[in-house]
Amino acid sequence: MWAGVDEHWLHKGISPVLPKLWELVPYLGVGAQPDEEGGCVLRGAHDMSAMRHIRSVITVTGLAFEARIAGGVTVISDGLRTGATLQAEIERGSRGVISFGIAGGLAPNLLPGQWVVASAIVSDHERHVPDARWSERLLQALPRARHAMIAGADAPVADPRAKRALHDRTGAIVVDMESHLAARIAAAHGLPFTACRVIVDPAHRNLPPAALLGLRPDGSPDITAVLRSVMEQPSQLPDLMRLAFDATIARSALRRGRALLGPALAFPDRINLEMELAPALG
Repeated sequence: MWAGVDEHWLHKGISPVLPKLWELVPYLGVGAQPDEEGGCVLRGAHDMSAMRHIRSVITVTGLAFEARIAGGVTVISDGLRTGATLQAEIERGSRGVISFGIAGGLAPNLLPGQWVVASAIVSDHERHVPDARWSERLLQALPRARHAMIAGADAPVADPRAKRALHDRTGAIVVDMESHLAARIAAAHGLPFTACRVIVDPAHRNLPPAALLGLRPDGSPDITAVLRSVMEQPSQLPDLMRLAFDATIARSALRRGRALLGPALAFPDRINLEMELAPALG
């Protein structure tokens, strides 16, 4: 199959981009992607059992690669069952909820790899203020992090004009599709919440159609649809390649930042929580 596709692309003179596009999909696919553990909840090395999950921190992400970097107990948002999945994990026992991963830039002059710690989460119908102590610890741990509002959206914000309009309307400097959902559910359960995100696409960057395609019903990326989109609109290739480069920067920043946050993701009650997590880390 791939030989045929590659031959078709070769006639168009663009077959060398195939590996880059394959790598791009896990960065920008909307919704949950299945991982080795399956489903929309991952339990990594930081938190292996139900006993160790009790009184832990739950991370909310939008993509499987973000979840793997986050470790611990991570809910991957799929936009449909996110609320129920997160609520079920909270009911198993949790001290707090954190939104973690990549985000789109809204304010000008912010580059890929820039960390943003939420001063507030805003959407069209609600506003949530993160836990002050937790957010301060994130700011202390993450190098050159900005403390500013994060916008929550139910669909990708892809066009520079739409990004500018959202920035003007809300004052937020980045946008993601998970933070407002996580903040809402954490508030309903009276749990501390915070959010930290890394910019992947700056405000002036347009997200091309192939980067916005949805996933298959099982959550896996539809590679065929991505390739078909590029073959039908090869003019989007420059934007796709630029986006792949920006995503590499963002992913590296995400890994470096995660290493600085410690097992409990800078949760304020760090000493007691890390003592509880220590058996899982050994």
